[in-house]
Formats: sequence, structure tokens, C-alpha cells
Amino acid sequence: MRFKDTVRHTFLAAALSCVPLSALAQSPVVSPADTAWVLTATALVLLMTLPGLALFYGGLVRGKNALSILIQCFAITGVVSLVWVVCGYSLAFTDGGSAQAFIGGWDRALLRGMDATSLNGTIPEAAFMMFQLTFAAITPALVIGGYAERIRFSAVLWFSALWVLLVYVPVAHWVWGGGWLAKFGVMDFAGGIVVHVNAGMAALVCALVIGRRRGFPQVSMAPHSLPLVATGAGLLWVGWFGFNGGSALAANGTAAMAVLCTHLGACGGALAWMTLEWRRYGKPSALGLLTGVVAGLGTITPASGFTSPMGAIVIGLLAGVVCFYATQWIKRGLHIDDSLDVSPVHGVGGVLGTLLTAVVASTALGGTGFSVQADVLSQLHIQVLGVVATMAWCGGISWLLLRVLDATLGLRVSEEDESEGLDLASHGERGYSP
Repeated sequence: MRFKDTVRHTFLAAALSCVPLSALAQSPVVSPADTAWVLTATALVLLMTLPGLALFYGGLVRGKNALSILIQCFAITGVVSLVWVVCGYSLAFTDGGSAQAFIGGWDRALLRGMDATSLNGTIPEAAFMMFQLTFAAITPALVIGGYAERIRFSAVLWFSALWVLLVYVPVAHWVWGGGWLAKFGVMDFAGGIVVHVNAGMAALVCALVIGRRRGFPQVSMAPHSLPLVATGAGLLWVGWFGFNGGSALAANGTAAMAVLCTHLGACGGALAWMTLEWRRYGKPSALGLLTGVVAGLGTITPASGFTSPMGAIVIGLLAGVVCFYATQWIKRGLHIDDSLDVSPVHGVGGVLGTLLTAVVASTALGGTGFSVQADVLSQLHIQVLGVVATMAWCGGISWLLLRVLDATLGLRVSEEDESEGLDLASHGERGYSP
């Protein structure tokens, strides 16, 4: 047996000696650990939308509209997934040639050329594509909060499909696909710009174009089920570990630190919001604490892979304070009916977290350092550029899409349907038995 082993090893060594060392060094190798983590993170991010966001938003609306929110979340996930496969993924993450600064190419349209052996770094490309698909799906689902309880279902489908293609895909390419913002060195670890600034801006435009719900702000429109809201918020909290930790695309220290910082950001946001509400109204509400959790999660997202734990706590606390006052100002000051507070929580939180990334990523504060820029002020300029460019693009295209859809399909349901509730008016079903 020893002789046979010696012969086998000799032949193997001879065969390997014929292969250039450069080829061996450059051969991509799948990491089972990285692959397992990204696949797990993908499931966690999908859990955020289905059923996390569906239950969170479904509990926040009135009972006569709860089912419509659930249906919208599921339908948007289906529509966006198909758009992503047809061309969204390719345009976001492949080489666009001469147009690379602004948009990708068509090499992976219909996932052409992708098979089980295709790799993206140390993971199968299919895993990377699916992980990014869940991000593309949750972003227009977040926008639901800006038009809840008053929009036609057909308009939801058309707007989500066109918006993800014309707004989300270009911005994702700019930031994550090697586009012009990436070249400038913008830092967005898991979607502060791509997801939260985008969704917040779109929700604000939707609220302005579609208009207020009947009776707003004089009529009370309190959440119909805080237990549903709490269940959804809990699923979002857990799912966010995959959202931010999975963005490392590896089972490593960066992923672990991102998960830790995500948790600390959520805790800081919850406690800060609860404290402000307690001082202002005399009692801490469940709704306030849960909203603070989401504010902290959204705000820590862009910095989660770049900051230290202490930086994450600071970001979470600031998120609770800033998003609390932004909600008061937008809804009670300006009387803008962003029904579920997407723009003051996700939009403002995304902006705040993106800008603070330029501070907490500093090595002097325990961060990982900057990708291109040499100091905090230079990086801050790039972060501001990323936020302003995204808000301008998203705001303009969202407004245009809504106007076109309003002129063709019609955006808003009739007054009778709005009074009856979208569960019955749009779907012929009830979320609850009478």
C-alpha cells in the first residue's frame, strides 16, 4: 500500500509541475463557507420583505386595507424578480463598455451564460445574483408606505416594475457596479444610498403626486394592529443581519462586525426614539419604539461594514433623534401624507447614515478607513455627491413615471373605494371577518 501511495503521489506531483504557477494562483475557487453565508443572508433579506415588511406595513394601516398591503408586497417581489432576471441584474452588475460610468451591459440578460460553474469572487454567481435580487425587491416594497390606502393595484405593479428598472438599477450600478460614484469612492456598504435614500425619495414624491388620504390630517388613522407591527419589526431586525452582514459577500470578520453594528444601531435608535417620545408625551409607546428600531437599522446600513461598535451606537442614537423630529416635521408640520413615514425614517435615515459614514469610517475612530479619499472632509464631499445625485435622479424619474401612469392607467382609486377600503374594493377579499 505504501508503494502504491508513493507512485500515486509521484504522478500527481509530476502532473501539477506541468501547470504554470500563475494559472494555479489565478484559478477561482468556490468557498463553501462564503457560499453558505451568502445563501443564508439571501433568505434573511427575503424574509425582510416576506413576511417582515408585509406584516409591519400591514399592521400600520387601517384594518380595511391590511390585506392590500400584504398582496402588494408579494406581488412586487414577483414582478421585480422577473425584471431583475430579464435585464436588471445585467444592467446593474456587468460591464457597460463605453457607458460603464452610467449603466451596465447586456451580457447577463436573461442570465445568459450563467451556470453552476459561474463565479463571483469566492461564491457562485447565481448566489450573488439572487442576493442582489432580494435588495432590488425590498426597495420598491418600501415605497408602498408613501402611497398606502389610496392607490390602484395596477399602478403599483407598473410603477414598481418601471421604477426598479429606471431608478434602482442605474443607482445600484453607479454605487456597486463600477459606475461613476464608485469611481469617485462613495462608501455605501449595504444600501444607505441605493436602498434607503432611493426608497425615501420615491415615497415622498408618491405622497406629493398622489395626494393625501381622505380626512388626513384631521381624521385619526391609527395602526389597526400593533402586534402585527411588532412581529414585522422583529422579522426586519433579524433579517437585517443578512442585509448588512451578507453584503460582505464572505463569512469573515467584516460580516461579523457588520452584524454586531447592525444590532447596536437598532438598539440605539429604539432607545433614543422611545426616550424622546416619553419626555414629550409622558408615555413610551410600542409604535415609537418599533419605529426607532427601523430608523436605527436603516441609518446604520451604509456604515455597517466600515464602523466600530461605538460608532454604530452613536449612529443609532442620532438616528432615533433625527428621524423622530423629521417625522414630526413632515407629517405634522408640512402635512405631507407619507402614510407610513418612509421618507422621514428610511430617506432621512439613509441620508444621515451615508454622511456619517465619512466620519465613523475614519481609522482614528476605529473604522476601517476610506476607500479612495484621504480624510473625513474629502470623503464627506463624495458622500454628499452620492446623496444629491441619487435624490435628483430618483425624484425626477419617479415624478415622471407617476405622471405618465396617472395619464394612462390612473393612480388613485375612487373616493367610494377608498372609503370602503382596498381589501374589498381592489381584491374582493377581507383581511378580517366582519
